[in-house]
Amino acid sequence: MRASDRAYETLREEILEGTLPPGTPLTEVEQSTRLGYSRTPVREALSRLTADGLVAAVSARALVVTEVADADVTALYELREALEVTAARLAATRRDPAVFADLHERFAHAAELVDGGEGGLQRYYDLVTELDAAIDNAVDNSYLEQALRSVRLHSARVRRSARRNPERLRAAASEHLLICQAIRDGDAALAGHATHVHLRLSRANALATVADRDAS
Repeated sequence: MRASDRAYETLREEILEGTLPPGTPLTEVEQSTRLGYSRTPVREALSRLTADGLVAAVSARALVVTEVADADVTALYELREALEVTAARLAATRRDPAVFADLHERFAHAAELVDGGEGGLQRYYDLVTELDAAIDNAVDNSYLEQALRSVRLHSARVRRSARRNPERLRAAASEHLLICQAIRDGDAALAGHATHVHLRLSRANALATVADRDAS
């Protein structure tokens, strides 16, 4: 892996995890020193992060981690609903039942992961990522997958804020369980509806989290 790719992945994960919170200034010199890379790969990494919308220029020389506002969350979930409901419905008609039977079994125990500390939470998020990948593979539509990849990048940033709400995470695990069941059983209508409900509840939680942050 190239140095610029490693720098990009490190910075992206730090932004998504909140280690680099919104408003954090990012300069080539500082990040080069901190990450142990020369300025050229760091410059390339920052350029990719800017294209992703995770970093924005505030002047000719200054970059900062972007904020996540109410309007951003609403727009993001509007797009997610359009894409993910369609993907779930298509996956239910094209899936390998065994793949989603396995995911259904694992999501049946996902609430235990939520209550398992940081390690358990990471395994839960990894399981959600596996479900996303399984849906993409079932749909087998490169255009839809590309659009989903972009929206999921920003969704991960918003979703991680739910770490402070275990009740919401346990509910989300149950919602994912139903999505897996519907796709496993080939029920496109239920898969779409379950995804729709999950996203509406997730959006309400995300907006509440942003409002609490802004009020603090």
